[in-house]
Amino acid sequence: MAKGVRDTVLIEGLAVDAVIGVYDWEREITQQLVVDLELAWDNSVPGASDDVADALDYAEVSAKVSECLQSLQPSLLEKAAEDVAALLQSEFGVRWLRLTLSKPGAVPAARSVGVRIERGDRK
Repeated sequence: MAKGVRDTVLIEGLAVDAVIGVYDWEREITQQLVVDLELAWDNSVPGASDDVADALDYAEVSAKVSECLQSLQPSLLEKAAEDVAALLQSEFGVRWLRLTLSKPGAVPAARSVGVRIERGDRK
């Protein structure tokens, strides 16, 4: 990323059905997870070229995140968030990211519960 660039690519509300949870009954079903991503990316290159090859591939990122969560089958949201962040940094070269991972309906009195992490350096 060019020095001083603070561009971000957003993927919001990515719904993934996955096995997650600590209770025995949770290990037998899939539950919906919702992923919101902010990914540091130099958008000046695709902005100038208007060529999709220069851009971060939203569809590929979304597919890899979904595959990761579906295959991982973690007990905790924290584990899932860490593994997704590591995947994005290693496979896509994302230097900084903010990831929110929510589990709607996990607590009856709340619309959703979740975790938010930031990894990497925006510089």
